[in-house]
Amino acid sequence: MTRNPKDFWTGLIYIFFGASAIILARNYNMGTALRMGPAYFPTILGAVLAVIGAISVIRSFITPGMPIGAFGFSGLALVIFSVVVFGFLVRAAGLVVALPLLVIISAYASARFRWRTTLIMAVGLTIFCGLVFVKGLGIPLPIIGPWLGG
Repeated sequence: MTRNPKDFWTGLIYIFFGASAIILARNYNMGTALRMGPAYFPTILGAVLAVIGAISVIRSFITPGMPIGAFGFSGLALVIFSVVVFGFLVRAAGLVVALPLLVIISAYASARFRWRTTLIMAVGLTIFCGLVFVKGLGIPLPIIGPWLGG
């Protein structure tokens, strides 16, 4: 059988998502490289994912690797919880509250969690997202929400 279960299952996941994107995009107009239709990007991206997945599956039979460890349900739950918290808070409390909480809660899911690194990432990501998405792209998200007088 396979010598590297991680590569094997990762490859299958990539192939699944790549094939799904291609199948979902087939009902849309493809267009050309110069005039891309709505199916162009998902089809190309799906094909790239499927090729990467195929390479990973083939490699899993050639190179040895580590076995798959236990599934981290608590980490998955924390990441999902952080996204839900962000969704509930972003309009009411604003980006300066919701985004740092997203980063801190989801980072806590890692076995290598460190407060200093996490807080630096939270501050940096909040500033970056505020500048790029709110100021640069004009996404209508409050920097400071109505709960905080914004």
